[in-house]
Amino acid sequence: MLADEGDNTGHAGALDAGVHLPGEWLSSLIKFIANTLPDWRDDPEREAATGETKLTSQLCSRLSSLTRHAPGWDIVQFKREEPDESDGRRAIDLSVAPRGEVIWIGTRRYTEYQTVLPIECKRLPTPVAADRDEREYLFDKFRTAGGVQRFKAGHHGAAHARAAMIGYVQSGNVAFWQGQLDEWLDGIVAEPVEGWSADDGLALVEHDETLRVAALTSNHRRKPGLSLIRIDHLWIEM
Repeated sequence: MLADEGDNTGHAGALDAGVHLPGEWLSSLIKFIANTLPDWRDDPEREAATGETKLTSQLCSRLSSLTRHAPGWDIVQFKREEPDESDGRRAIDLSVAPRGEVIWIGTRRYTEYQTVLPIECKRLPTPVAADRDEREYLFDKFRTAGGVQRFKAGHHGAAHARAAMIGYVQSGNVAFWQGQLDEWLDGIVAEPVEGWSADDGLALVEHDETLRVAALTSNHRRKPGLSLIRIDHLWIEM
């Protein structure tokens, strides 16, 4: 697996109502999602699918089932197409929220109606269509539909300093797509596109060639008034 699930006992000994967790807990949550991906992909009970909506729905179901019984994770739930907290006209592909009780992460309080971690899901490659930009994982020239672009613009996750993206690799492999995204970013910066720079690149953290999964990370400046945002990218070769 990409990493161990980590220490999930940060809520022990809470001094106030709700579950109190350290700031590093989000990293453990992301590792939990990463470790779920290979078994989910290879599950013989999972109906074959290629569409992003169907894949994300299947993954949401698997994660929701696991959190009900996994020690330390029964405090969260996974949701599909939740309205973004800062822009209710837009929906988040996949989001994590408390399950029935208040969760404190550092000094921030979350209820079951609030998103702890917003997650955008994208296919690699982007489906071919006249109105689709092949660079959609990063950027979309036709509309603000690029995965990273939405977080940079604050259309997704404006209230968060941390987010995640899941890449369903449907042709090629992790190495190919890392190189392709680097190439696309170079082109975006060269155009130039306002607000984009070489600092928006993805860095490989871990790559398990046997399980065909990888973890990458990127950090992005956003428009004035919004904090920097870190995006953890989890890629799985389907």
